[in-house]
Amino acid sequence: MSVETIGQLPEITASQAGRGIIRIPCEQDVPFTERVRAIVDTPQFQRLQYISQLGLVSRVYPGATHTRFEHALGVYHNAVRYLRHLSRNARFSSLCTIPDAELLLVSSLLHDLGHWPFCHPIEDMALAEIPDHEEFARSFLLEETELNRVLREVWNIDPADVLDILVAKKNSPTRKLLRSILSGPIDIDKLDYLDRDSLHAGVPYGRNFDRNRLINSLTVNEQGDGLAITSKGKTAAELMVFARYVMFSEVYWHHAVRSATTMFARCFYELRDRIDLQAFFRQRESESIEQMRTAAAGTNCEPLVEGLFGTRRQIYKRIAEYSAVDHSLIFEKLAYRPYRELVERMDRLQSLLNEQLETPLRPLQLLIDAPPPRREVEFKIDVLFTKEERYRPLASVSPVVEALAHRQFDDYVKKVRLFVSPERAGQITEEMVLRAIERLDD
Repeated sequence: MSVETIGQLPEITASQAGRGIIRIPCEQDVPFTERVRAIVDTPQFQRLQYISQLGLVSRVYPGATHTRFEHALGVYHNAVRYLRHLSRNARFSSLCTIPDAELLLVSSLLHDLGHWPFCHPIEDMALAEIPDHEEFARSFLLEETELNRVLREVWNIDPADVLDILVAKKNSPTRKLLRSILSGPIDIDKLDYLDRDSLHAGVPYGRNFDRNRLINSLTVNEQGDGLAITSKGKTAAELMVFARYVMFSEVYWHHAVRSATTMFARCFYELRDRIDLQAFFRQRESESIEQMRTAAAGTNCEPLVEGLFGTRRQIYKRIAEYSAVDHSLIFEKLAYRPYRELVERMDRLQSLLNEQLETPLRPLQLLIDAPPPRREVEFKIDVLFTKEERYRPLASVSPVVEALAHRQFDDYVKKVRLFVSPERAGQITEEMVLRAIERLDD
């Protein structure tokens, strides 16, 4: 296949011509060339059909059952759109060759390759025995798999280069630029998941910014190692920041979603020695759920696991909530701690509450949800003011970004919450909780 410019790549020309496409929500025509099909048809990619994008969010938003497979196609579609625009930028074309552009297309399809069921709540615990999901993709890419063969023979791409985009090793300006497109402030991943998660959850928040305007404002930053936007995209970028903030507030960190997530995390922590982790990571989500239900049978975890995945939904109830802004002293006692330490504090707090209760809580009837040590990535991107030929940080020219894209994002959205099993919710007052928290460090 002979291609002279990035704009002549078959995936881009197919997108422009409207031929050889598949349709995904919401009314997206995704270019589906033979070499893209070769990747999608591999067993390593097909497994993403059986892993939900949002996991436990569907326990609160019933429509949020879309898959990593659908999301991966959407991210790839965004990569095509980004490349179609950027290929007309002389600086981008001087930095990125046709093989670089092809590497980005492949990496966009495979960016979630290593995800397993309920990946994010498991990773947030940062347990030594749990690999990072990007690192887990290594076996699918580098071992003798069908995907490895397709990358080498069909795309003429070294699978190690794909892994380098997912897990940074080389830091040339071009590689950093490609990574900023896939995983940066206005990357193709966020552009898809904000829209798609909002659509399937049935809320408007993640769709209220102008994607076309944002894409058409893309340029290369002053250093030549990342994306920037022109001033024409400033408002669209501000609205994207706000959309992300509201999606975290109303969906990803909704109190009932966090209750279900906390129930799952504590059960996984307690049951991990009874679970075949290598099988768990490679199974379909339904199979992983059944493995957890089997492991939980007859243990203190059984009511929690069955409340999440059994025939009757029973999500723990919120009895207290503390933010970094309004309750800083309490927040600091529980937030940003290693999960093992949080478990110790959970059990200590339950013991202190039992001293105040006529009927003690049974094990695991009280749970604490707290922000994990890893914070969200800050929203740092430069704006090119073309008339002045000057780059300025978006935060310096935008009060919206200044307020929402840095430390305040985590502190306002991610709260410490206490949850209790439904049958005990009315028996524990916030005053009792506060007295117990005061004694946590005794």
